Amino acid sequence: MKILGVDPGSRLLGYGIIEKVGNRMQAVDHGTINLFHKEYKNIPVDETTPSRLREIYEGLSDVIKKYRPEIMAVEKVFFAKNAVSALKLGQARGVVLVTGALHDLEIFEYSVTEVKSAITGHGRAEKEQVAKMLQLMLGAQRFATVDASDALALAVAHGLANRSTKTPLPKTGRSKKGSSLKALAQSLKSAK
Repeated sequence: MKILGVDPGSRLLGYGIIEKVGNRMQAVDHGTINLFHKEYKNIPVDETTPSRLREIYEGLSDVIKKYRPEIMAVEKVFFAKNAVSALKLGQARGVVLVTGALHDLEIFEYSVTEVKSAITGHGRAEKEQVAKMLQLMLGAQRFATVDASDALALAVAHGLANRSTKTPLPKTGRSKKGSSLKALAQSLKSAK
């Protein structure tokens, strides 16, 4: 099974793919989709937002088509002090979720605390600790950005949450009511 982890952003979007066979996990790829280009420098951010959102869809679609994951793990929304930043992140997350749904992936959401706890055993671990643990678990990795290591951590956290059965991470785990968005849609469809 291949799991795609996505760390959404309006300037950089991290992705990480692992392959899980039994209890063994192996890194397949990780990287960053750069959504801010030098030609955007003198253009107001709001004017480049539609182009960036399109790049998220196209770039993530390319990754999905290339690696064919079955599952996507996405970082849950966090509460930001800056409303404008939260809105931009929400737009990026929305495109990520739609892209995954259009490619028929099961989508699961995890908070930063859940991911850190799954990887390091401590929900308040530093990003460097998470990256170091990923290297211990998956072998030496060279991360171009923190976004790429965060995305790979999301994929690994989902892999750990599903070691033997589809059980969530401790406490909240998966998205709403313990099911994926795809499973929720299928249950609603079968209920009709």
